[in-house]
Amino acid sequence: MSAVIPAAAKARHPREAGAAPAVVCLCDAVASLGGRPVLRGVDLKVRPGEVVALLGANGSGKSTTVKSVIGAVPLERGGLELFGTPFAKFRAWHRIGYVPQRTTAAGGVPATVREVVSTGRLPQHGLFPFRRKDRAAVDRALAQVGMLDRAEDGVAGLSGGQHQRVLIARALVGSPELLIMDEPMAGVDVTSQQVLADTLRQEVGRGAAVLLVLHELGPLEPLIDRTVVLRDGCVAYDGPPIPSTGQHALPGHDHVHPHEDDHLTTPGLLA
Repeated sequence: MSAVIPAAAKARHPREAGAAPAVVCLCDAVASLGGRPVLRGVDLKVRPGEVVALLGANGSGKSTTVKSVIGAVPLERGGLELFGTPFAKFRAWHRIGYVPQRTTAAGGVPATVREVVSTGRLPQHGLFPFRRKDRAAVDRALAQVGMLDRAEDGVAGLSGGQHQRVLIARALVGSPELLIMDEPMAGVDVTSQQVLADTLRQEVGRGAAVLLVLHELGPLEPLIDRTVVLRDGCVAYDGPPIPSTGQHALPGHDHVHPHEDDHLTTPGLLA
């Protein structure tokens, strides 16, 4: 049984172009990993309130694209603006929530669920101690993903789907205006898929923009405004979602989903 988002969830109106700057504007992006060219001139725009899904076969550049957006992979050529500000001048990282490909939530460091989620408040006001409103924000984020009852548990004892929910809560704790998620559905249980679907519906409902890397649209399809399909580091399609289109339907898909570069550091966000 898959998570289902009601069609009514699409009853919203992303702001028209020109009313506000795009939250992401990536232009002619060229980037390499380990000396290997990965992005070969990618153009990507995400507007306020819009939900955009990046699709493509393995090695097409999906994860590298979002890591370029958050600064984890530097551009060799091209331009990047966040909320209308050139990347080199952008400092408002609290406006962005990032969920990396599924990995151990604390990176092998002993920590509780609450401690991991609390790190998501650091871009707002720096180091601890936390204030009362910070703790309240952590509680809200944990409740949103159904993990408040596990707040004091160690993350080492969580299942894979629960780890993913902790990472989502960490991204949500700052009430971001842009939520970036890299393969959030990969390898998680049905319960966690439902939590993700419900969480995204709530975030979209409050006006957040969302950029997702997906293998296929699946149960999130009713929320998607645009799909951008990458092939060999270039944009092969940018437009309305095509039903039943996803990585599995694209040429060259090998049905293997390695998680590349899970541990790249991120200048503005905790990866």
